[in-house]
Amino acid sequence: MGFFLLTVIVAGIFYPQLPAEVAYHFSGNVPDKVLARGAFIAWMIVPQVFFTILGLALTRIMLIGARYAPPDTPLVPLLPLMGNMVALPQVILFAAMLQLFLYNAYHTGVIPLWIIALIFLIIGTIILAIYFTRIIRRYHIRKVKKTQE
Repeated sequence: MGFFLLTVIVAGIFYPQLPAEVAYHFSGNVPDKVLARGAFIAWMIVPQVFFTILGLALTRIMLIGARYAPPDTPLVPLLPLMGNMVALPQVILFAAMLQLFLYNAYHTGVIPLWIIALIFLIIGTIILAIYFTRIIRRYHIRKVKKTQE
């Protein structure tokens, strides 16, 4: 939900600064495809709406499923995280949108999207590794306590 709101706010801020024809595809550093400003904004916001609805639905389904899972199941803490995994494409779409806004409004250089995606994937992997490590430790501690009883 946060990235959707951030997308709408940034789109509202940049909309008046964009030219009538927005460059969205580049061959090297030269734009070779353009789109009308309104259509470009729609193409940036509609996927965010889809991912927000999908994330809310998945999180809700996961939380309902967690209600019926056995309490000692180590995957129960993962369920809300799994529902929020759709935030990763939202982050990448937001970064791409911001790059294109900056290029079209201020004619600054565009960082290739694969570099942005790689940065976010590395950060996401680190966060997931920390999260999984904490869950494994918690499960291991429970298991040790049960054997001591």
